[in-house]
Amino acid sequence: MKKFLIIAFFPLVFACQPTSKNEGTSEEVEDGSEYIEYNNPPAEGFDQEGSDLLATLLADKVMSAMGGRKAWDETRFISWNFFGRRTHIWDKLEGDVRIEEPSNNLTILMNIHSEKGKVMIGGEEVSNPDSLSKYLDMGKRYWINDSYWLVMPYKLKDSGVTLRYIGEDTTQLGEKSDIIRMSFKDVGVTPQNVYDVWVDVESKFVTQWAYYTDANQEEPRFTTPWSDYKKYGTIYLSGDRGDYKLSDIKVLQEVPPNTFDSFEIVAL
Repeated sequence: MKKFLIIAFFPLVFACQPTSKNEGTSEEVEDGSEYIEYNNPPAEGFDQEGSDLLATLLADKVMSAMGGRKAWDETRFISWNFFGRRTHIWDKLEGDVRIEEPSNNLTILMNIHSEKGKVMIGGEEVSNPDSLSKYLDMGKRYWINDSYWLVMPYKLKDSGVTLRYIGEDTTQLGEKSDIIRMSFKDVGVTPQNVYDVWVDVESKFVTQWAYYTDANQEEPRFTTPWSDYKKYGTIYLSGDRGDYKLSDIKVLQEVPPNTFDSFEIVAL
C-alpha cells in the first residue's frame, strides 16, 4: 500500500464553511497566501476527520471546474449508454431510473431509494416476487456501477468517503497531476474498494483513475483515462475511458412523462 504524503503546494487559508457564493473563488491576501472559498459542503457522513485538508481542497476545486455545486445540484435528468451494454435515464432529483439492456431484452423501471419498481424481460412483465426482487437488486447494482463511471468527480465528498492526498504524479498520457485516494466506510455494495484519482494541476478535471479491490492490493486491477470532456447543460462530463466508452450522454431539463412508468420505448 502506498504511503500517504501531505505536501503543501502553497500557504493557504481554507474556508471550511460553505459560503453564499455558487462556485469557488480565490484571491490573494496581504501575507501572500491564497484564500479560497467553495460552496461545496460535504454530504452527511463524509469522513471529514479522517480526510486530509489538501485532498478535500482538491475535491472542491474539481467540483468548481466541473461547473460548480449549484450547477450539479440543479441538474435533473442524465442519460447515457454504458460501454454499449445498457442505457440509463436517471432522475437525479427523485431517484427514478430507467435501465434498458438490449442483449437480454430487459427493461428495469425503479426508484433507487425505495428499491421498488417493475421489470420486463423477453417481452413479459416479471410478476414472481422473488424474481422481481432479483432483477431490482440487479438494476440498483447496475446503476451504482454505471453512474460512478460517469459522475464520480461530483461524488468525492459523498457519505462514507475518506480522501487522502497521495502526492504528485503524471498520468499515462504524461499530464502532471495531484493524486487523491478515495476509500469508503460502510457504504455501497463494495465498501472495500479503493480508487486513486488523478486531478490535473491546470484544469482541475479528473484525468485518470485506478481501481483497487481493497486497500491491501499493491497494484490496481485497472487504470483508465478520463478524457473527452464536454459541457452538457451547465456541467462537464467525460465519456472516454480508453478501451471503454460512455456514449449518448445527455443532460435534460425534462423527459417524456412515461419515461419511468411505461415499458414503451422512450425517445429523448
